[in-house]
Amino acid sequence: FGLAKSIDPVSGTDGDSPTLTSPANLTAAGIIVGTAAYMSPEQATGRAADRRSDIWSFGCVLYELIAGTRAFEHADISGMLRAVLAEEPDWTALERASPSIQRLVRRCLQKDRARRLADIADARLDLDDELAGPGPGEPSSPAAASVGRSPRAPWAVAAASLGVAAAILGLWAPWRTPPAPASMRLDADLGAPVSLVTAQGVGGVLAPAGDTLVFVGQPRSAGSVPQLYLRHLDRLTAEALPGTEGAMSPFFSPDGHWVGFFAGAKMKKNAVAGGRAIELGDAPNGRGGSWGDDDHIIFMPDFYSGLWRVSSSGGAPVRVTTPTHNSGTSGTHRWPQVLPGSRAVIYTSHSLLTGYGEADLVLQPLPSGPPVVLQNRAHHGRYLRSGHLVYMHEGTLFGTAFDLDRLERRGNAVPVLEGVANGAFWTGAAQFSVSDDGLLAYMSEANAAVPISWQLESGESQSLRPTPATWSDPAFASDGRQLALTIFDGRRSDVWLYDWSQDALSRLTQHAYSAFKPVWTPDGSRIAFTVAGGDMGVFNIAWQRSDGSGASQRLTQGSNGQVAASFHPSGRFLAINELDAKTSFDIRILPLSGDEASGWTAGAPEDFVRTPAVELEPMFSPDGRWLAYASNESGRYEVYVRPFPGPGGVWQISQNGGSFPTWSKARPELLYSALDQRLMSVTYEADGNSFRVSPPRPWSDARHRLLGPLIARNYDLHPDGKRVAMARAPEDSAGDRIVFLLNFFEDLRRRIPR
Repeated sequence: FGLAKSIDPVSGTDGDSPTLTSPANLTAAGIIVGTAAYMSPEQATGRAADRRSDIWSFGCVLYELIAGTRAFEHADISGMLRAVLAEEPDWTALERASPSIQRLVRRCLQKDRARRLADIADARLDLDDELAGPGPGEPSSPAAASVGRSPRAPWAVAAASLGVAAAILGLWAPWRTPPAPASMRLDADLGAPVSLVTAQGVGGVLAPAGDTLVFVGQPRSAGSVPQLYLRHLDRLTAEALPGTEGAMSPFFSPDGHWVGFFAGAKMKKNAVAGGRAIELGDAPNGRGGSWGDDDHIIFMPDFYSGLWRVSSSGGAPVRVTTPTHNSGTSGTHRWPQVLPGSRAVIYTSHSLLTGYGEADLVLQPLPSGPPVVLQNRAHHGRYLRSGHLVYMHEGTLFGTAFDLDRLERRGNAVPVLEGVANGAFWTGAAQFSVSDDGLLAYMSEANAAVPISWQLESGESQSLRPTPATWSDPAFASDGRQLALTIFDGRRSDVWLYDWSQDALSRLTQHAYSAFKPVWTPDGSRIAFTVAGGDMGVFNIAWQRSDGSGASQRLTQGSNGQVAASFHPSGRFLAINELDAKTSFDIRILPLSGDEASGWTAGAPEDFVRTPAVELEPMFSPDGRWLAYASNESGRYEVYVRPFPGPGGVWQISQNGGSFPTWSKARPELLYSALDQRLMSVTYEADGNSFRVSPPRPWSDARHRLLGPLIARNYDLHPDGKRVAMARAPEDSAGDRIVFLLNFFEDLRRRIPR
């Protein structure tokens, strides 16, 4: 059949290597390819295929020729793969064939390929013998084989038949309930050479029928932007859905014909069959939507907005929930799911915008009624058609029985699946989706832990810290010897210091709450960071001596959340982001007075840039005269520069999207991250209040991996200006992977009786 030919990627000759990276490599390890009814078990589970996979397919065809039916038959793809992996063909359908041909088919269809026919030439010998006819003294057919039997044969056959019947009754026992097939995992390629984008929310979802996967993919090519891809599960490849550039957090309509998503500060929909994207409403920071049976969508348009309901045809949205918190501060409601019948919606509720391990899973009756907390310390809940409710808790998917009529959970929750990737710290999203027929697709959390690399301007890459971790926000001290970073352990985050020359990692923060976003003071004596959780109420800013001595000190205690960004070279000003319920993220300046001897005092933050748009990552220039930042005022994020303390003009630095500006301390150069995750660079000249820049150019063609949303930095430039600490994005052409779990509903029913 030609499917199983293995080509050595170096020599071009036949070999055993399963690591081909060319687009033609359809039989490498991890790639599911082929027609399901004729697919070998190793192909169905994504393992490397060889010539014995062709022999399996040959056996399927030979079986079909003899029996008049397929060896493995099922109405859908998941059932077909399940049959290939766990069931046997109906061997009685081959009774018309000779014993030698029956034996040949059985040898071709051994699930253990070590026991399978090793070479198709051996099959040819059996076929040649069959075509040549019977030898001397051999019966000409199975019917002729009965001629010449002894008179005792019928009684022996009858006795044997009774024994077989008794054994079948004992094993099958029609009065018993047959055991449900066990769940099976299939590790599969996405079907496109892209990275799965999960930093902003949900990366991919299954259609209700379980026949299509839609996901956010980042092509691995210069100038590319994330967009939606469709993978029909009966096809080998995924296709980009035009008009969905910049998309995130997709969701399907109940009939599977439409997919909703967020892009360009709007909520949109697009037909699965293709066509133009249709805007449904404003959503500057959308975090989840759900399309109900009543053809209305419930969605979160902004951080503190609560949930809103709008017709799938568009129109004026209507408020569904209003976030509040015991302390009076605003909270967030996100990742909604409208329950069947559109009688209620479940969602994740949290008082902060980080640390969703402390969030609640809440049910809101529709059209109105008091909200009900279904589960504390849970996020991204989903009701399943099996009658169960599942949600994330400390990195594990838990499940419990759920009464849809009474809208209440039943019994205790039990863990049902470990290793599901989730944004427990940054977004509260979880990377799993379940179809109405019980197919589960998820991304493994192993993809979230990555090493740290040196990326040189020359294009060369070297290892900086090879141990994988879930990290973000790298920040070099002014002397470049230490790297501060955020590390998330599944429950909370802390600031750690890494002495890369000694390969020594030590934790700086020792609090009961999360700490993240480290920012060094210019002299390296202190590190400011953002704190959240515990009794903090909202996330505020604290700092601590970088040698670990002394206690941490709060710098802000406002009712709005604040995030530290950069210190002025004088050490007297800290540029911060502040999250306001009306204007989203703004830039403010926190003044500092005092010294180490007399102590430090933080003043009241003052506005620097406050607009309805989102302004992020304010970064002081080395001479303190300029402040670079990212803003979506144009509809997409671009990098801008303003004079400090102002007033003065505003200069747009990036041309086709940009974020995370970083100044070089070694030369007049400003770096930023482009939409395709490449680092771009401009050189600049400052003359009075005038700021001139060169056209942007790639600083390096290497791409960094997205580690979190737009307040989680992905890289930092070493003070020597020649190398960057970052997580490199994979460069192979195969794309990221996703895991499919078959028979998930049966697994839930065994563990959690309703």
